[in-house]
Amino acid sequence: MALLDRLRALPPPLVDLGLTVAVLAAQLAPFTSADQAWPAALLLPVLAASLPVLLRRRFPVTVMLAVLIAIPFYDIIGDGPNQPIWYGWMVAVYTVAYRSPPVLRLATIAVTAAGMLLVAGSLDTYVRGMATWVAAYALGRVAVLTRQQSLTLQERAMRLERERELAAERAVQRERARIARDMHDILAHAVSLMVVQAESGPLAVRTRPERAEAAFEAIAASGRDAMGQLRRMLGLLKDAKGELGPQPTLDRIPELVERVSQATLVETGTRLELSHDVEVAAYRIVQESLTNVVKHSGARSAEVRLVWERDALRVTVTDDGRGPLGGGGGQGLIGIRERAAACGGHAVFGPTPTGRGFQVMVWLPQGLAEVHG
Repeated sequence: MALLDRLRALPPPLVDLGLTVAVLAAQLAPFTSADQAWPAALLLPVLAASLPVLLRRRFPVTVMLAVLIAIPFYDIIGDGPNQPIWYGWMVAVYTVAYRSPPVLRLATIAVTAAGMLLVAGSLDTYVRGMATWVAAYALGRVAVLTRQQSLTLQERAMRLERERELAAERAVQRERARIARDMHDILAHAVSLMVVQAESGPLAVRTRPERAEAAFEAIAASGRDAMGQLRRMLGLLKDAKGELGPQPTLDRIPELVERVSQATLVETGTRLELSHDVEVAAYRIVQESLTNVVKHSGARSAEVRLVWERDALRVTVTDDGRGPLGGGGGQGLIGIRERAAACGGHAVFGPTPTGRGFQVMVWLPQGLAEVHG
């Protein structure tokens, strides 16, 4: 199939030239099959029945008639080797069947049948010639039908693809509308609570300070809750998979590693309390790195290492494979770099120092000052 595709990609004039040379070589082959000097005049009908193939695309009917007229002269001159098949004739008939409109095709059928009946020396010759004509004509029509079917399938595939894109776009619009409504509800609820508490705060400061303190705490809690929900909403807008559950954190990394049979997890240092965004980024980075290990690297083993530094987390994923797409910077690696940069960190990746594997190294800042053991 690959050879056929390469042949179709060749320029048509080059294809016709090669076809003409092949036809001429096939028609001259009988002259080399016996130790005998053949009349040079026999080469004229052979050339006349082969060289017109060069112009078959521009003048299919004319080429077919020219070849049909040239063939009888081979028998008229006589004393030549037998030509089992006139290949130029077959190519010309195939081209007429493939490229000519119905009216011309019907006319050539009538002309061919009459012409062969006049020049055929015997019934066997006539039957053999008509069988050759029918086979070549049938091949041309089958090629036309195959091409039309292929174009129909391509158009159908393109139409289905457009329909899928429109359906996906409508689904995205519906999801965005839903998220917009949810964001409105979140903001309206949080802001309403914050306004009520803020209005009652000044009065409570003068009369009941403990209530003022509770009001300020309620305002802060409402703000934090709204911020968390909005962050998750915005995460849905950016996440191509549209996850609806809570965003994953560091505590789910062992579960993630456990799903990859060739991966192990090593954690060193004193764990820090990271911001939510940094935890999500760390999880996604490990997830994408392990996805590359499974899908692209061909690795037999991989190690996920979490190293807790004084004020940062260093994530390293090392495998013994060739890396994604042979080590190139695919969309997954670009996404890792972007996630790290969004948290104020950075990422590097490439072959291991020994050259026997691939490594992703990401440095993520803590994001919060508080440390716990």
